[in-house]
Amino acid sequence: MTGALWRPVLITSRLISRKVVSLIKKAEQQKVKRMNLNVPVELHNGFKAATAAQGLNMTDVLIAHIEQYVTKYSPSSKQPKGGRK
Repeated sequence: MTGALWRPVLITSRLISRKVVSLIKKAEQQKVKRMNLNVPVELHNGFKAATAAQGLNMTDVLIAHIEQYVTKYSPSSKQPKGGRK
């Protein structure tokens, strides 16, 4: 195998090989929900350039950050589910 397949990439402060990430994604085939958001053009362009420079795509980076946010700020499992407060 070539070294390029195992080049480590930084995702949420952890080094993970691209091959491992690819295998995880294939194993986790799950339903998805589309999200649309409005961001300033300059921010979008900067984000796109930054992810491309790391060999990543914007969706994977956003999902990693959303997962990190949900883990940090999700309500405890002891609270009743359903309904907003």
